[in-house]
Amino acid sequence: MNLTLHVWRQNSASDKGRMVRYEARDVNPDMSFLEMLDVVNEELILKGDNPIAFDHDCREGVCGSCGFMINGVAHGPSHGTAVCQLHMRHYKDGDVLFLEPWRARAFPVVKDLYVDRKALDRIIAAGGYISVSTGSAPDGNAILVPKDKSDRAMDAAACIGCGACVAACPNASAALFTGAKISHLGLLPQGQPERRQRALSMVAQAAAEGFGHCTNIGECEAVCPKEIKLEVIARMNRDFLKASWTSRQKPLAGSDG
Repeated sequence: MNLTLHVWRQNSASDKGRMVRYEARDVNPDMSFLEMLDVVNEELILKGDNPIAFDHDCREGVCGSCGFMINGVAHGPSHGTAVCQLHMRHYKDGDVLFLEPWRARAFPVVKDLYVDRKALDRIIAAGGYISVSTGSAPDGNAILVPKDKSDRAMDAAACIGCGACVAACPNASAALFTGAKISHLGLLPQGQPERRQRALSMVAQAAAEGFGHCTNIGECEAVCPKEIKLEVIARMNRDFLKASWTSRQKPLAGSDG
Protein backbone atom coordinates (compact mmCIF):
# COMPACT_ATOMS: atom_id res chain seq x y z
CA MET A 1 0.00 0.00 0.00
CA ASN A 2 1.02 3.63 -0.49
CA LEU A 3 0.52 6.29 2.18
CA THR A 4 0.98 10.03 2.46
CA LEU A 5 2.61 11.17 5.70
CA HIS A 6 2.54 14.69 7.07
CA VAL A 7 5.20 14.64 9.78
CA TRP A 8 6.05 17.32 12.32
CA ARG A 9 9.71 18.30 11.84
CA GLN A 10 11.40 20.40 14.52
CA ASN A 11 15.16 20.55 15.06
CA SER A 12 14.98 21.57 18.73
CA ALA A 13 12.72 23.04 21.40
CA SER A 14 13.68 26.53 20.24
CA ASP A 15 12.94 25.80 16.58
CA LYS A 16 9.56 26.84 15.17
CA GLY A 17 8.77 23.48 13.56
CA ARG A 18 6.56 22.63 10.59
CA MET A 19 4.67 19.81 8.90
CA VAL A 20 6.56 18.09 6.05
CA ARG A 21 4.98 15.77 3.50
CA TYR A 22 6.48 12.35 2.70
CA GLU A 23 5.35 9.46 0.54
CA ALA A 24 5.54 5.98 2.06
CA ARG A 25 5.41 3.53 -0.83
CA ASP A 26 5.00 -0.26 -0.98
CA VAL A 27 4.17 -0.50 2.71
CA ASN A 28 3.75 -4.08 3.91
CA PRO A 29 0.51 -4.44 5.95
CA ASP A 30 2.37 -6.72 8.40
CA MET A 31 4.83 -3.97 9.33
CA SER A 32 4.46 -2.23 12.67
CA PHE A 33 4.03 1.54 12.49
CA LEU A 34 7.60 2.10 13.67
CA GLU A 35 8.94 -0.35 11.08
CA MET A 36 7.15 1.69 8.43
CA LEU A 37 8.91 4.82 9.71
CA ASP A 38 12.22 2.91 9.67
CA VAL A 39 11.74 2.28 5.94
CA VAL A 40 10.86 5.94 5.33
CA ASN A 41 13.99 6.97 7.26
CA GLU A 42 16.19 4.64 5.21
CA GLU A 43 14.99 6.36 2.05
CA LEU A 44 15.59 9.79 3.58
CA ILE A 45 19.14 8.85 4.58
CA LEU A 46 19.88 7.53 1.07
CA LYS A 47 18.73 10.90 -0.28
CA GLY A 48 21.00 12.74 2.15
CA ASP A 49 18.10 14.08 4.25
CA ASN A 50 17.77 13.96 8.03
CA PRO A 51 15.73 10.99 9.25
CA ILE A 52 12.57 11.51 11.30
CA ALA A 53 13.42 11.41 15.01
CA PHE A 54 11.14 9.36 17.27
CA ASP A 55 11.66 7.66 20.61
CA HIS A 56 11.60 3.86 20.91
CA ASP A 57 13.27 0.98 22.70
CA CYS A 58 11.71 -2.46 23.27
CA ARG A 59 9.03 -2.12 20.57
CA GLU A 60 6.88 -4.57 22.50
CA GLY A 61 4.58 -2.17 24.34
CA VAL A 62 6.46 -2.64 27.61
CA CYS A 63 8.96 0.20 28.04
CA GLY A 64 6.69 3.17 27.25
CA SER A 65 9.35 4.93 25.19
CA CYS A 66 7.43 5.27 21.93
CA GLY A 67 4.45 7.50 21.42
CA PHE A 68 3.12 10.32 19.27
CA MET A 69 -0.15 11.56 17.81
CA ILE A 70 -1.50 9.85 14.69
CA ASN A 71 -4.31 11.83 13.08
CA GLY A 72 -4.91 13.55 16.41
CA VAL A 73 -5.12 10.37 18.49
CA ALA A 74 -2.41 9.36 20.95
CA HIS A 75 -0.87 6.03 19.83
CA GLY A 76 -3.25 5.86 16.88
CA PRO A 77 -6.66 4.24 16.33
CA SER A 78 -6.12 0.82 17.89
CA HIS A 79 -7.46 0.56 21.46
CA GLY A 80 -5.10 -0.55 24.24
CA THR A 81 -1.98 -0.41 22.05
CA ALA A 82 1.20 1.63 21.93
CA VAL A 83 2.51 2.91 18.58
CA CYS A 84 5.03 0.06 18.41
CA GLN A 85 2.18 -2.46 18.60
CA LEU A 86 0.13 -0.73 15.91
CA HIS A 87 0.32 -2.50 12.53
CA MET A 88 -0.15 -1.05 9.09
CA ARG A 89 -3.03 -3.40 8.35
CA HIS A 90 -5.18 -0.93 10.28
CA TYR A 91 -4.78 1.45 7.32
CA LYS A 92 -5.65 1.21 3.64
CA ASP A 93 -4.00 2.25 0.41
CA GLY A 94 -4.08 6.00 -0.15
CA ASP A 95 -4.59 6.99 3.50
CA VAL A 96 -3.22 10.34 4.63
CA LEU A 97 -1.64 10.36 8.11
CA PHE A 98 -0.63 13.31 10.27
CA LEU A 99 2.11 12.56 12.82
CA GLU A 100 2.75 15.01 15.66
CA PRO A 101 4.59 14.84 19.00
CA TRP A 102 2.87 14.89 22.40
CA ARG A 103 1.62 18.44 22.98
CA ALA A 104 2.15 19.58 26.57
CA ARG A 105 4.12 22.35 28.25
CA ALA A 106 5.74 19.75 30.50
CA PHE A 107 6.88 17.76 27.43
CA PRO A 108 9.25 20.03 25.47
CA VAL A 109 10.07 18.80 21.98
CA VAL A 110 13.60 17.42 21.69
CA LYS A 111 13.38 16.79 17.96
CA ASP A 112 10.57 15.97 15.53
CA LEU A 113 8.29 13.39 17.23
CA TYR A 114 10.59 12.93 20.22
CA VAL A 115 9.73 14.82 23.43
CA ASP A 116 11.39 15.09 26.84
CA ARG A 117 9.24 13.19 29.37
CA LYS A 118 11.59 13.46 32.35
CA ALA A 119 8.83 15.33 34.20
CA LEU A 120 7.13 11.97 34.73
CA ASP A 121 10.33 10.53 36.21
CA ARG A 122 10.52 13.45 38.63
CA ILE A 123 6.96 12.79 39.79
CA ILE A 124 7.93 9.19 40.58
CA ALA A 125 11.10 10.33 42.36
CA ALA A 126 9.05 12.72 44.48
CA GLY A 127 7.14 9.72 45.85
CA GLY A 128 10.31 8.36 47.43
CA TYR A 129 10.68 4.75 48.48
CA ILE A 130 8.85 2.38 50.78
CA SER A 131 10.54 1.83 54.14
CA VAL A 132 9.80 -1.90 54.35
CA SER A 133 13.02 -3.82 54.96
CA THR A 134 13.67 -6.18 52.05
CA GLY A 135 16.33 -8.52 53.42
CA SER A 136 16.04 -12.07 52.14
CA ALA A 137 13.00 -13.21 50.18
CA PRO A 138 10.02 -13.40 52.58
CA ASP A 139 7.51 -16.20 52.64
CA GLY A 140 4.79 -15.60 50.04
CA ASN A 141 2.07 -15.77 52.68
CA ALA A 142 3.82 -13.65 55.31
CA ILE A 143 1.81 -10.56 54.38
CA LEU A 144 -1.73 -11.35 53.33
CA VAL A 145 -3.21 -9.10 50.63
CA PRO A 146 -6.90 -9.37 49.68
CA LYS A 147 -7.29 -10.44 46.06
CA ASP A 148 -9.38 -7.43 45.05
CA LYS A 149 -6.69 -5.08 46.32
CA SER A 150 -3.84 -7.02 44.72
CA ASP A 151 -5.72 -7.04 41.41
CA ARG A 152 -6.32 -3.29 41.52
CA ALA A 153 -2.71 -2.65 42.55
CA MET A 154 -1.38 -4.71 39.66
CA ASP A 155 -3.74 -3.00 37.21
CA ALA A 156 -2.40 0.39 38.33
CA ALA A 157 1.21 -0.85 38.24
CA ALA A 158 0.75 -1.73 34.56
CA CYS A 159 1.26 1.97 33.69
CA ILE A 160 4.32 2.29 31.43
CA GLY A 161 4.64 6.08 31.67
CA CYS A 162 4.35 6.71 27.94
CA GLY A 163 2.64 10.09 28.40
CA ALA A 164 -0.32 9.42 26.11
CA CYS A 165 -2.73 10.41 28.89
CA VAL A 166 -1.10 13.84 29.10
CA ALA A 167 -1.13 14.33 25.34
CA ALA A 168 -4.79 13.35 24.99
CA CYS A 169 -6.02 15.50 27.88
CA PRO A 170 -7.23 18.99 26.85
CA ASN A 171 -5.68 20.24 30.10
CA ALA A 172 -2.42 18.31 29.62
CA SER A 173 -3.01 16.72 33.01
CA ALA A 174 -0.83 13.92 34.39
CA ALA A 175 -3.55 12.81 36.81
CA LEU A 176 -3.95 9.31 35.35
CA PHE A 177 -0.21 8.67 35.47
CA THR A 178 0.22 10.13 38.97
CA GLY A 179 -2.90 8.35 40.20
CA ALA A 180 -1.63 5.02 38.90
CA LYS A 181 1.74 5.43 40.61
CA ILE A 182 0.13 6.49 43.89
CA SER A 183 -2.50 3.72 43.74
CA HIS A 184 -0.33 0.71 43.10
CA LEU A 185 1.63 1.29 46.33
CA GLY A 186 -1.24 2.79 48.33
CA LEU A 187 -3.35 -0.33 47.88
CA LEU A 188 -0.71 -2.69 49.30
CA PRO A 189 0.33 -3.13 52.95
CA GLN A 190 3.97 -2.43 52.07
CA GLY A 191 3.04 1.03 50.82
CA GLN A 192 1.16 2.23 53.89
CA PRO A 193 3.93 3.89 55.98
CA GLU A 194 4.55 6.66 53.41
CA ARG A 195 1.10 6.62 51.82
CA ARG A 196 0.02 10.11 52.89
CA GLN A 197 3.31 11.84 52.26
CA ARG A 198 3.64 10.08 48.91
CA ALA A 199 0.32 11.54 47.75
CA LEU A 200 1.23 15.05 48.90
CA SER A 201 4.69 14.97 47.32
CA MET A 202 3.72 13.48 43.97
CA VAL A 203 0.70 15.74 43.45
CA ALA A 204 2.81 18.77 44.35
CA GLN A 205 5.53 17.70 41.90
CA ALA A 206 2.99 17.23 39.10
CA ALA A 207 1.79 20.78 39.65
CA ALA A 208 5.36 22.09 39.77
CA GLU A 209 6.13 20.44 36.44
CA GLY A 210 3.38 22.44 34.74
CA PHE A 211 0.82 19.70 34.14
CA GLY A 212 -2.80 20.86 34.07
CA HIS A 213 -5.66 19.96 36.40
CA CYS A 214 -7.95 16.99 35.87
CA THR A 215 -11.56 17.80 34.94
CA ASN A 216 -12.67 14.17 34.44
CA ILE A 217 -13.03 14.35 30.67
CA GLY A 218 -11.81 10.77 30.31
CA GLU A 219 -9.62 11.11 27.20
CA CYS A 220 -6.69 9.77 29.23
CA GLU A 221 -8.38 6.44 29.89
CA ALA A 222 -9.49 6.17 26.25
CA VAL A 223 -5.93 6.29 24.86
CA CYS A 224 -4.00 4.52 27.62
CA PRO A 225 -2.22 1.51 26.05
CA LYS A 226 -2.55 -0.36 29.35
CA GLU A 227 -6.20 0.65 29.86
CA ILE A 228 -5.63 2.25 33.27
CA LYS A 229 -9.02 3.23 34.71
CA LEU A 230 -10.12 6.66 35.93
CA GLU A 231 -10.67 5.18 39.39
CA VAL A 232 -6.94 5.68 40.13
CA ILE A 233 -7.52 9.44 39.92
CA ALA A 234 -10.35 9.22 42.44
CA ARG A 235 -8.11 7.18 44.74
CA MET A 236 -5.30 9.72 44.37
CA ASN A 237 -7.67 12.57 45.20
CA ARG A 238 -8.93 10.78 48.32
CA ASP A 239 -5.38 10.10 49.53
CA PHE A 240 -4.36 13.68 48.81
CA LEU A 241 -7.35 15.18 50.64
CA LYS A 242 -6.90 12.90 53.66
CA ALA A 243 -3.18 13.67 53.77
CA SER A 244 -3.79 17.41 53.44
CA TRP A 245 -6.33 17.39 56.26
CA THR A 246 -4.13 15.25 58.52
CA SER A 247 -1.13 17.51 57.98
CA ARG A 248 -3.20 20.52 59.04
CA GLN A 249 -4.17 18.80 62.28
CA LYS A 250 -0.58 18.20 63.39
CA PRO A 251 0.49 20.55 66.20
CA LEU A 252 3.28 23.01 65.52
CA ALA A 253 6.71 22.13 66.91
CA GLY A 254 7.12 23.52 70.42
CA SER A 255 3.41 24.20 70.93
CA ASP A 256 1.30 22.74 73.70
CA GLY A 257 -1.25 21.34 71.23
